[in-house]
Amino acid sequence: MPEVDTSQAEAGRAPEGALAHGEGRKDVLRRLRRVEGQLRGVMRMIEEGEGCMPVAQQLSAARKALDAAFFRMTVCYLEQELADGEGLDDETAEKLRIVGTLLGKYG
Repeated sequence: MPEVDTSQAEAGRAPEGALAHGEGRKDVLRRLRRVEGQLRGVMRMIEEGEGCMPVAQQLSAARKALDAAFFRMTVCYLEQELADGEGLDDETAEKLRIVGTLLGKYG
């Protein structure tokens, strides 16, 4: 079993691999809260006897929102792996922004 470096966690910082950047964390949480609200709405629609087509449309929207959160997590992972502890240079950051946009648009 690989040894886990706990020095950052002990120092009060998020360990590598976690959503250490505040903006990325906020973005993913915002997306997940949106999915949560959509799923509550779908459950309410089913409980109230709504038709299958409107329920299916809302499920599709929730799935797309969950996909968007997953794509953001994918970009977050790439950012963390490419940063080398020193942050990303502007060119790499821009390329990752484009990847995130492409995933969101075509993924």
